Amino acid sequence: ISRQRYWGTPIPIIHCESCGDVPVPEADLPVVLPEDCVPDGSGNPLNKRLDFLHCKCPTCGIDAQRETDTMDTFVDSSWYFLRFASSDSSSRMVDERANYWLPVDQYIGGIEHAILHLLYSRFWTKVMRDLDGTQISEPFSNLLTQGMVLNDIFFRTEESGRVSYFNPQDVELIFDEGGKRTGQKLIRDGQSVEAGGIRTMSKSKNNGVDPQLLIDRYGADTARFFMMFASPPEDTLAWNDDGVEGAYRFLKRLWRFGHQFQESIVEGLTLSGSQVDSGKAKALRRDVHVLLKQADFDYQRKQFNTVASAGMKMLNTLDRIEEARLNRVENAILRAEGFGILVKILFPLVPHITECLWNELGFDGELQYASWPEVDEAALVQDEIELVVQVNGKLRTKITVPASASKEEVQEIALGDELVQTYVERQAVKKIVLVPGRLVNIVI
Repeated sequence: ISRQRYWGTPIPIIHCESCGDVPVPEADLPVVLPEDCVPDGSGNPLNKRLDFLHCKCPTCGIDAQRETDTMDTFVDSSWYFLRFASSDSSSRMVDERANYWLPVDQYIGGIEHAILHLLYSRFWTKVMRDLDGTQISEPFSNLLTQGMVLNDIFFRTEESGRVSYFNPQDVELIFDEGGKRTGQKLIRDGQSVEAGGIRTMSKSKNNGVDPQLLIDRYGADTARFFMMFASPPEDTLAWNDDGVEGAYRFLKRLWRFGHQFQESIVEGLTLSGSQVDSGKAKALRRDVHVLLKQADFDYQRKQFNTVASAGMKMLNTLDRIEEARLNRVENAILRAEGFGILVKILFPLVPHITECLWNELGFDGELQYASWPEVDEAALVQDEIELVVQVNGKLRTKITVPASASKEEVQEIALGDELVQTYVERQAVKKIVLVPGRLVNIVI
């Protein structure tokens, strides 16, 4: 665990020619490193700090030298989460507060963390448990290993053999008339460069994207929404500028909707939801709560891409209110409830625009302190359902039946449909297959 470098936890050992390796007495702990060393590449700078290096042997008193190796950084980084619970303790590494706060609810890290840091942290936690420092056996309750972000690699190989890499933002792609990519060139000199495929973003390949450039152009929420929407967090994400533009367009739509229907939303906040009576209004409200239920479930699974998708679908649903030609009161109630739910489920992904809309549209208090929306189970109940009708396995039409209709009633409605009659044409019906809630297949 030792490293020949200046930064790290000192190893409390003194080397004495007479006594050998002697531990630093407990009364002299901790060993404190000097804070003005400057690493210059010539070796461990502690070897040149005579005021630190030279000391007396605590056993025999003759001249001796301190150990100048330091412990590897994992010795420090493997138990910081335990120390957080009792950071003001001056007599112990951790105290009984660690038993209250630990284990950590959620651990998020790349694959290198899952292999190394997670292993060291579990080891260190069990050491502290065995030494009666804590009663915790496992440091983390849940693990999420996020995927890597990928981007194109472009380079040139010089005559000397040296490879120079160019950032994708500095490269122009070349396409033929059919839209097929035929090459690429460096923008600043117009000369061609080679493509190295799509690989993990890295400094060495110069294929990273500066988040600040995205923030300056689109805002932080757009960058966040794109990365959340593009793929599940545990999968790799192939960077795509068009995807960033798509995220930006959605957030502009969200903003426009809020301000376009501001008066209606403000009015709806003062009305009761019990005034939503028409079939069309109930169907729209049901769609909102179905999507809320999906978003709830996906947040629990940490599938943030499908949460973003649910938000986009919910905005589409709210857009349909205008097309439904409802009365003014139903319009206002649906928009106020639906938009309030929408900004709440999007808040963890895009906190800035949603907090701003929440305040400007007159919702109560601050969004970050608002209660999480609850699914109205009563709204999910359907009075009518739509079924696919097949004749000999081929889709012919769709029918709407009461949700409580019996098998016989569904069959009667299906056979009585005018379009179905044109395919049956008085032929004998051999059997009718009913898949509840989905389809009716008439076999002739």
